[in-house]
Amino acid sequence: MIIDRLYKNVEKKGNVCVGLDTRLDYIPSRLKEQYQDIGEIIFQFNKRIIDATTDIVSVYKPQIAYYEAYGIEGLVAYKRTLKYIKEKGNLSIGDIKRGDISSTAQMYGKAHFEGDFEADFITLNPYMGFDSITPYLKYIEEKQKGVFVLLRTSNPGAKDIQYLNIEGKEPLYYHIGDRLNELGTEYTGSCGYSSICAVVGGTHIDEAKKIRNRYKNMFFLIPGYGHQGAKGKDVALYLNKGNGGVVNSSRGIITAYKNYADGEENFYKYAREAVLAMREDIGNEKGL
Repeated sequence: MIIDRLYKNVEKKGNVCVGLDTRLDYIPSRLKEQYQDIGEIIFQFNKRIIDATTDIVSVYKPQIAYYEAYGIEGLVAYKRTLKYIKEKGNLSIGDIKRGDISSTAQMYGKAHFEGDFEADFITLNPYMGFDSITPYLKYIEEKQKGVFVLLRTSNPGAKDIQYLNIEGKEPLYYHIGDRLNELGTEYTGSCGYSSICAVVGGTHIDEAKKIRNRYKNMFFLIPGYGHQGAKGKDVALYLNKGNGGVVNSSRGIITAYKNYADGEENFYKYAREAVLAMREDIGNEKGL
């Protein structure tokens, strides 16, 4: 199971997931001057970030919207980035947040688990129904793939839908989580976690212990660290003895260089330093 690889990466490298949400205005001007093609600029920026951090990062998460925004050239950069992560022996999460009817989901699965945009994991939105999830299950079983399904997200608007009470009892996200937990038992790796994983925002700490205890065998992707306000002590609540989840940071890592006078020349160096600082911040709080 692919989840065993991710679990071992966390054991070896820590909990950091680098979000490659790459925009042109995030890229140093000196690098942009070296290349004419937008796709090449984006890829070369990502490549240097990956080279500088792959030994201390468990997984990379390119968000596809940042590449779609630049048209075909951007999507070529997305493809090349995923391929390069694989060549470096690391893992990728294609952050695509797809959620559509079964026949459409089948084609999304083909595109993002087989085609040019192949990733190890992808993100999915379950709020159209669980028949939007099932077409991806064959890839978990047959192709060593995994999914991170939106459970309770970190954005303020999460309360508009995810917190709606079901029959006056519990929030909707627990209904989603229970179904995912049941479904995931068929895809459990030797590490004890399932390849059907969940996205759980790290900014809502009040429910953290309850969520972690309720879903002991569910691996979490935890956004919200850094710019969105979550700290190491907050996200550590969603971990299980230091594992069971990866914590995403995007701008806080890939634009860390902007805080330094020599950042333009050494942007990848400061990305590495940001990862190390984040690892230490989370590591100091593990087990809380």
